[in-house]
Amino acid sequence: MNLPDYEYLRKLLKDRSGLDLSADKQYLIESRLLPLSRQCGLAGISELVQKMKGGSASTIAQVVEAMTTNETFFFRDKVPFDHFRDAIMPELLKARAGRKSVRIWCAAGSTGQEPYSLAMCVKEMSAALAGWRVEIVATDLSQEVLEKSKAGIYSQFEVQRGLPIQLLVKYFKQSGEFWQINADLRAMVQHRQLNLLHDFSQLGVFDVIFCRNVLIYFDQDTKINIFNRLARSMEADGFLVLGAAETVVGLTDTFKPYPEKRGLYRPGGAPATAAAAMPKIAAMAGR
Repeated sequence: MNLPDYEYLRKLLKDRSGLDLSADKQYLIESRLLPLSRQCGLAGISELVQKMKGGSASTIAQVVEAMTTNETFFFRDKVPFDHFRDAIMPELLKARAGRKSVRIWCAAGSTGQEPYSLAMCVKEMSAALAGWRVEIVATDLSQEVLEKSKAGIYSQFEVQRGLPIQLLVKYFKQSGEFWQINADLRAMVQHRQLNLLHDFSQLGVFDVIFCRNVLIYFDQDTKINIFNRLARSMEADGFLVLGAAETVVGLTDTFKPYPEKRGLYRPGGAPATAAAAMPKIAAMAGR
């Protein structure tokens, strides 16, 4: 892959998905796009780029999907789901006792393991949630992964990654070499295609937002913009859950860390700007 093609792809991916690739990530593009080139009957990435430059919207969409499909598995990292069970839901059960409803958004739902993990957590709390309405909305940039999530069908390998055997037996049905999550859990999750770079206010306001392992791919200004908009999509006493390698610290005051709960944040403070965040980051770097 030559440098002009790489720079074209870097700009397109940044504009379309927020993916911010450094100058040394050619290997990542080649590993993702060479198979796509062959699938399209093309000799290589240069031909793929020429097709995109020629205005092929379907090819552009395929490239963005190939570059933004990320790994996921059930109860990934475990800790966020412990927080959900032990801190988030107990507080919301008290705070929402009057309306008896909770809205949860998985902002990078991928193939469904995260939203269905949350659905299983909710099912396990069914006694405490009797008479409550719990809504889970899963969004993703890729329609392909959303379709897999809707189907809720997973391989033996996928269900063995992070899913306790008792939950597999309780909430899945086996069909040959595959497992399908039960219809009542599938019905708990709504699926919508969404680009986090675009306006998402139409989704409404949430009590809990899981936005994990997606912001690490964005540059600083994009992260700040998304944090500010997430704050506007959250109840004043809601909860934000980030991935293990993600933080609001040094970027924005719209969220504050929850004491002694890594990766858990609550709204608080004024929206940040990129200019305001830079001195904080510089100060941190100098420590």
